[in-house]
Amino acid sequence: MALLEVHDVHSHYGNIHALKGVSLTVDEGEIVTLIGANGAGKSTTLRTISGLIRPSAGSVRLGGRDIAALKPHAIVAEGVVHVPEGRGIFARLTVDENLSIGAFIRSDAAGIAADLERVFESFPRLKERRRQAGGTLSGGEQQMLAIGRGLMARPRVLLLDEPSMGLAPILVEEIFTIIRRLNAEEGTTILLVEQNALAALDVAHRGYVLETGVVRLSGPAGDLKRDPAVIEAYLGV
Repeated sequence: MALLEVHDVHSHYGNIHALKGVSLTVDEGEIVTLIGANGAGKSTTLRTISGLIRPSAGSVRLGGRDIAALKPHAIVAEGVVHVPEGRGIFARLTVDENLSIGAFIRSDAAGIAADLERVFESFPRLKERRRQAGGTLSGGEQQMLAIGRGLMARPRVLLLDEPSMGLAPILVEEIFTIIRRLNAEEGTTILLVEQNALAALDVAHRGYVLETGVVRLSGPAGDLKRDPAVIEAYLGV
């Protein structure tokens, strides 16, 4: 049984039918990526999984339990943590305070302290800047902070939405190195939405291609990288 299973999900923005029967799975320990053009429904899929949008039909199951009707904070408590597009950090709060907010559902003080140190081990620059306001960090550091905040909730599945957006190429490479390390060394299960399709397929185990709210292709990431339709549409060839 997959850790995360989205089955025949439909989602709407008012009268706009954004997702039209999307189905996907993420196994424990995998990185799975969603690729597609702007407006394909990638971010909407993550927002539906995390409860920010209530699906109009279909199911979202975590470990076999349907979580689609839960409120967003309850979905976080179940173990699905969403790092949104645009990072969504609290600019006036310090790095420490932003990370503490990531653990808002927890009450295990010793575990929170240990996880904070683990985040600082993964992101040494955050430790150097722990007293700085989040808004004073560089774009790459803010993305590290957003990911670190998500990790503080001890996710069973981490949803990453456009982590490379707006970053210089050298920082994009660093962010994807971090994603790969979190999966390989920490065993973090990740569902990744990323406009940089080549980088996403390089780091992922499997992928899904969305077009106008419908899954058009899926398979191992290596196979998708060699698919002529994917190459022509998304890999810049």
